[in-house]
Amino acid sequence: MDLTAFDALSFDCYGTLIDWEAGLLAVLAPWARDHGLDVSDEGLLVAYSGHEAAVEREEPSRLYPDVLAEAFRRTGAALGRDVDEEWARRLGGSVPDWPAFPDSADALRRLAAHYRLIILSNVHRAGFAGSNRWLGGDFARVVTAEDVGAYKPAVPHFRALDAAVRELGIERSRLLHIAQSLFHDHVPARREGLRSVWIDRRHDRPGWGATPEPAGEWSYDAAFPSMRAFADAVEAAHDGP
Repeated sequence: MDLTAFDALSFDCYGTLIDWEAGLLAVLAPWARDHGLDVSDEGLLVAYSGHEAAVEREEPSRLYPDVLAEAFRRTGAALGRDVDEEWARRLGGSVPDWPAFPDSADALRRLAAHYRLIILSNVHRAGFAGSNRWLGGDFARVVTAEDVGAYKPAVPHFRALDAAVRELGIERSRLLHIAQSLFHDHVPARREGLRSVWIDRRHDRPGWGATPEPAGEWSYDAAFPSMRAFADAVEAAHDGP
């Protein structure tokens, strides 16, 4: 793939730029210990994964903090333990504290020298604003679940992305989507005819973690193990031989 053939990059944020699994575990793991559960971190992520996607599908207008709280309650029920309101609120309010991956901020800075950057995220506006304190990204557009009243992999994010690209005067064929989640991003990218790059953050771990297994056909044009590796490839492509 010719990485110089694009003028804009759209990014999934949580799982790609922000370490959402670490953020989830910062609450899920102490809750499990407090309730006497002998479950590994990976086991907690797997137990949680389908519940968040189900809440988002069933109640697409619900704000992300409320989605997190309800998904946590359902996870607890599935594990045979109650999640009280204090714990539910703790997870719901945790998004701004979720850490960025160590390479994200620098990679975004380097990529901004070559492309317009767009966020396409399944969180609320205040949550992303908190996360951008760690990223320091210069984004031409930010599209959140709160803006579109839905959650990826549903269609509304991608209609909003089409509108954003038009407003920026960029040909859709010159947009590249960057994401970790096959379920949330690469399945709909294939559906929408978007070219995409997989940032395989879990390349050194088996399984899907907190992300559901893809529920449809997916594809991508290139894969990198990190944002650093992707930014390195972009700079090499633009520097030329």
